[in-house]
This record gives sequence, C-alpha cells and structure tokens, in this order.
Amino acid sequence: MPPTEPLTATVSTKGQIVLPMPIRRALSWSPGTRLIVEQTSTGVLLKPAPTFAPTKASDVFGCLAHTGTPRTIEEMNQSVLDEARRRHARD
Repeated sequence: MPPTEPLTATVSTKGQIVLPMPIRRALSWSPGTRLIVEQTSTGVLLKPAPTFAPTKASDVFGCLAHTGTPRTIEEMNQSVLDEARRRHARD
C-alpha cells in the first residue's frame, strides 16, 4: 500500500542519505548493499549493483585445465547424481 505522504530523506554534511525504512524493506536492501547511482532527467535512480562484473563466455572458456579424454554428458550427469547420493547418505 503506497504511503499517503511522500517519503523524504536529508543529505548530511558528508553527502550521506538514509533511505526510509519502508523503502529499504520493500527492496530488501540491508546494510552494505551496493547501489548504482544514475542521474536521470527527472532525478536520481538507485539500483542494486551486480555482485559480479558482467562477463562473456569467451572470458571464461578454458579457464579450468583438463587432461585426459573428454567426458560425455551422460558421464557428467551420472557423476552429479553419484555425488548427490553420496552427500545425501552422509546426512
């Protein structure tokens, strides 16, 4: 339910702004959340910063060295299933 009065914040002498609690709760922004700040034609836009920098597949292909014969999809699926069973049996 939107508030009846607009929420406000004040800029401190250090340039800090405390966002009103209803906004932080609604967006699940906890202390330490990194935000991107963009100036727009109508004001300022805040949005969560990505956890990791964007990458392309070509940036990560071949980053894990492998020796030996390549595994088939079936072999990889079986290995994942075996590990899941092993972990479940341990619990």
